[in-house]
Amino acid sequence: MQAAGGGSPRMLGVFAHPDDETFCAGGTFARYAACGADIMVASATRGEAGQIRDARVATRRTIADVRGQELRTACSFLGVRHVRLLEHHDGRLESVGHSTLVDEVAALIDEFRPDVVVTFGPDGGYGHPDHTAISYATTDACVRDGAGPRPLRLYHSYFPQHGVLLMERLAHWLTNQHVGSPASLDFVHALLLLAEQTSTMRFVQDHSEVRWYPKGAYVIEQGEASGELFLIMSGAADVLQERECGTTDHLRHLTAGEFFGELGVTSHGLRSAHVVAAEPLSCLVLGTTEPQKFAPRGQATVDRPMQPGSAVAAAEDSTATACIDVTDFVTAKVDALCAYRSQFCLQRGMLPDSLMRELYGQEYFVQVLPERRPDTGLWVSG
Repeated sequence: MQAAGGGSPRMLGVFAHPDDETFCAGGTFARYAACGADIMVASATRGEAGQIRDARVATRRTIADVRGQELRTACSFLGVRHVRLLEHHDGRLESVGHSTLVDEVAALIDEFRPDVVVTFGPDGGYGHPDHTAISYATTDACVRDGAGPRPLRLYHSYFPQHGVLLMERLAHWLTNQHVGSPASLDFVHALLLLAEQTSTMRFVQDHSEVRWYPKGAYVIEQGEASGELFLIMSGAADVLQERECGTTDHLRHLTAGEFFGELGVTSHGLRSAHVVAAEPLSCLVLGTTEPQKFAPRGQATVDRPMQPGSAVAAAEDSTATACIDVTDFVTAKVDALCAYRSQFCLQRGMLPDSLMRELYGQEYFVQVLPERRPDTGLWVSG
C-alpha cells in the first residue's frame, strides 16, 4: 500500500465524540495502521455531555478529561498515532457555525495532508445532530476550492441493516457451554449497553428493554411461544413445571446475573416451564419485536412463533461502496471499546469471540470523492 505521491499513506478520521472513531472505523484504522498507514483521529468535542455509566471512573466535573484520555488510549490500541481535540462543547456543534467547523477541518487537512478522510454520513449514523454537523463540515472542507491540498478520497461511514438477532446468538452460546455461577454485574451492565448500542447502529435487529415484575407475576408461561431471552438484573425467580395432572414441580431458583428462556429460543419451540417472580424482579429482555399493548399470553401466542434471525448480506446493500474485512482486527477494536470505561463496562473475553466478530468483522463506507464505485479497500493499489 502506497500513497499516490509516494511514501506512507495517510488517513484522517473526523468525528464528533470520543468512541465515534472506534464504532465507525476502528477495525479499518487498525488494519491500515498495521500496513504502515499514518493515521490521525480528530474529535470535535470531548464528549462531556454524554452518560457517565461508571461513577468509579468519572464525575461530571472530570468527564471531559477522562473521555479525552480514553480517546488517546483507544487510539493507541488501533494504531492511530495522532489525536486532536477541537474543544467544542458536546451537544452544541450545530451552534458553532458551519463555516467555523469547515475552517477547522480544512486546517487539519492542510496540515496533515491525508490521502483519505473518513467521517459520518449525512444522517450522522443514526440522526445525532453533532454527528450530522461534523459530517457536513468535513465534507465541505474536502470539496472547498482554494483551501490547499485536498484529500484524494472522502468516505462516509455507513451502517447497513443486518438481520442478526443478538438474543439468538447468546442463546446458542448459553446452550453450548456449561454456565456455572451467575454473570457479574459488570457483564449484565455491559450486555445492556451492547444491546442498546448495536441496535441503535443497526448491527442487530433485536428489540431490547428492561422490564420490572412484581412478586408472584408470571414472566414466562409454560406452553407459550418462545420469542424472548431474559437476563435477571435484580431480584429472583422460580422455574416451575406444570404436569398434566395439575401438580407443579419446582425446577430451579434463579438470581441476578442468570439467563432464562434460551432453550426455547434455540429450539424455536414452546416454553417448557413457567418462570414466576419470587421477589420484585427486573430483567433485560431481548426480543424479535417490540411488545404490543394487549398482546395475548399463554397458548394464544402459539400462532405467532419466533422467526429465526439470519445475517443479511450487508455487502449487497447498494448504498455501501466499500466493505472492509476487519475480522483480523476485531480484538483491537474490542480493546479500544474497553478503553472507554466511562461509557461501557466491557472487558475482553466477556462475550464470545464469535459474536464480536460477527458484529464488528466488517465495516462499511460510502465513497463521496472523487467517484463512487464498489471496492474492498480505501486506497487504489500502488
